[in-house]
Amino acid sequence: MKQSHLYVPTLKEAPKDAEVKSHKLMLRAGLIKQTAAGIYTYLPLGLKVLKNIEAIIREELDALGCSELLMPALQPKDLWDESGRWDDYGPELMRLKDRKDREFCLGPTHEEVITAVVRDVLTSYKKLPLALYQIQTKYRDEMRPRFGLMRGREFIMKDLYTFSKDVDDMNHWYETVKEAYSRIFERCGLSTKIVASNTGEIGGIEAHEFMVMSEVGEDTILYSPSSTYGINAEATTLQAGDMAPDASGPLKSGKGIEVGNIFKIGTKYSDTMGAAYQDQEGHMHPIQMASYGIGISRTLMAVVEEHATEDGLRWPASLTPFDYHVLPLTDDATATDAFYQRLAKSYKVLLDDRRERAGVKFKDAGLIGIPRRVILGKTFKDGFVELEVNGEKETLTVAEFWQSVNA
Repeated sequence: MKQSHLYVPTLKEAPKDAEVKSHKLMLRAGLIKQTAAGIYTYLPLGLKVLKNIEAIIREELDALGCSELLMPALQPKDLWDESGRWDDYGPELMRLKDRKDREFCLGPTHEEVITAVVRDVLTSYKKLPLALYQIQTKYRDEMRPRFGLMRGREFIMKDLYTFSKDVDDMNHWYETVKEAYSRIFERCGLSTKIVASNTGEIGGIEAHEFMVMSEVGEDTILYSPSSTYGINAEATTLQAGDMAPDASGPLKSGKGIEVGNIFKIGTKYSDTMGAAYQDQEGHMHPIQMASYGIGISRTLMAVVEEHATEDGLRWPASLTPFDYHVLPLTDDATATDAFYQRLAKSYKVLLDDRRERAGVKFKDAGLIGIPRRVILGKTFKDGFVELEVNGEKETLTVAEFWQSVNA
């Protein structure tokens, strides 16, 4: 794609209200733009990275046999009355009325809707288990939106629900999805800790969170450096220095960004909303449910926090919006275009064809952070290009470059 056609409004300085590195850089690099407190427009570059995260999620979940659907963001009060959460959820629930005075909410989560979707169909053991997921915008009326995409009033989330005939099958799905989550975050370039947590507003039997350790995280994590044990400090009376429950050594404390969570819901919603199946003997049983969420927009934020420098983004290869960023510093438009067209046949390429000074092009390229940069400079007419990969530069002949990329 030619950069003159791509909307990338880079900024020399971050707005004063941007406090953390990820928020500053995503604004400066033209990935997002604030529309209101806690509400952002995802600009073309930011959207490309979000779509790459979504693609990884879809690959992993589809491989498990999960099916994707899309549920409404607008949810009727009647469903929340059935579950008992309309009054219990609290002021974070965005409530509204239609012209006929009927009450609705903008969904912060979808347990009620998904239970209503399946309860008239999953009436026999023959139709279980089932796994359904969606990727959708969620809404929560946060009192203090902060840190850009960390805590917003509107955010993009993947939620998966599994339906099982017994606890053993629910537990099997729980462990299977937990492993898939670890793969998803690893493919996104994130190191995560899995920690036990409270079930919170979702409710249920047991819950875990996937945390990216970061000083800007909102959660305090207690963990053992010698084992996989970890727990959210809100869910325990343990303190740093106490012996870990698995006897692996003293606990350490750190801050974490929650990028995913999983819940064994059990029969909390199937009991109250009448989701039951008939077994082989004709007996009725409530369906065992589990819920699994990934904050897609927050994952984007966590990737920037973990990988970027203070001066620019640094995308993992799996998430980069383009494979190559070509910076022509020559007036030979014909040769430049031929180079670009050949490379674009095999890769996603961004060509900086703007009528800007070299300094501006290099500054913006540093902000955008595409890991492979090809500079067509003064020696391009002599058959040489400069290839920069994650800051490491080398000069190649054009022939050597094509050999290296097999294009």
